[in-house]
Amino acid sequence: MSADLYDCIVIGGGIAGLQGAIQLGRYKHRTLVIDKGRGRSTLCRSYHNVLGWPDGVSGPELRRLGRLQAERLGVQFAEAEVTGAARTQDGFTLQLDSGQRALQAATLLLATGIMDRFPPLAGLECCLGETVYVCPDCDGYEVSGRETVVLGSGDVGAAMAITLSYWTNKLTYINHEADSAPLTGNMHDELKEAGIAYLPEAIAEIVSDAPSGKLQGVKLADGRMLTAERGFIAFGGNQVNSSLADQLGMERLENKHIVTDPRSKQTNVPGIWAAGDVGVHSEQVTIAMGEGSQAAIWIHKELLRQKRKEAPSSTNRSDIPDPGLVTVK
Repeated sequence: MSADLYDCIVIGGGIAGLQGAIQLGRYKHRTLVIDKGRGRSTLCRSYHNVLGWPDGVSGPELRRLGRLQAERLGVQFAEAEVTGAARTQDGFTLQLDSGQRALQAATLLLATGIMDRFPPLAGLECCLGETVYVCPDCDGYEVSGRETVVLGSGDVGAAMAITLSYWTNKLTYINHEADSAPLTGNMHDELKEAGIAYLPEAIAEIVSDAPSGKLQGVKLADGRMLTAERGFIAFGGNQVNSSLADQLGMERLENKHIVTDPRSKQTNVPGIWAAGDVGVHSEQVTIAMGEGSQAAIWIHKELLRQKRKEAPSSTNRSDIPDPGLVTVK
């Protein structure tokens, strides 16, 4: 392989990307992580359902530790956004928004994730992951028996509130976008049957103890104050960061998530894998970790195959190492 050709470029430095990079580094592959520096994991102040972290660990802290671990294994990092991608004879070439020369890789791992849609409400971001959450499977437990507000839009927010009634009966749904997204069908009746209060009102700000991220309540646009201990956001229309899939011919679902092989996490394009929230699965940090490692294992197998293909032929082949010991430099 060319000296300028990376064995693998990981696009996305969140949880899936970092775990994949660590696994690739342990295989001693020449690996580069390209990260734009903002995503779900940069906003989450505490993951509560991760093995070994019973009191929670923040997304930024996991990212910091993951990067240090990957760098110890020789993985390189670049802060940039990939704006273009194309296939080449040796693999793939990537264009960056930083304007530097194009980068080349034999394989790619897309771990670009998704971003939750939510309005720029004052006081919201400091609570995310601490007392305001996005995923009921991850954090529904955190609202158990507590006064909880769901901040959302239309039927999406109503469905979230109904889901959370499994953990608490102290629920209020504030439909922030009621003018453009009113409830439809039987949603009013379903909320009522579940004992969920419904307020079709705009939100002015989130009231909290900013340093701790402790939610205190929600101030409505009409000046009313609603007290609450916990909150969930559910506005719908989350952004799936899979635009590179179009450029590279990857199969996506209608919701823009990338389709992968369940066993290997490889996409329909040979040489490209996808892991984490950009793929099709439950959006959990622990699953993202597993998929990052899973993809890296199969990327390693492909790199070994390429290495063996490039190796010079020999009649006795005694000069070619055992495949399990081959490393790509």
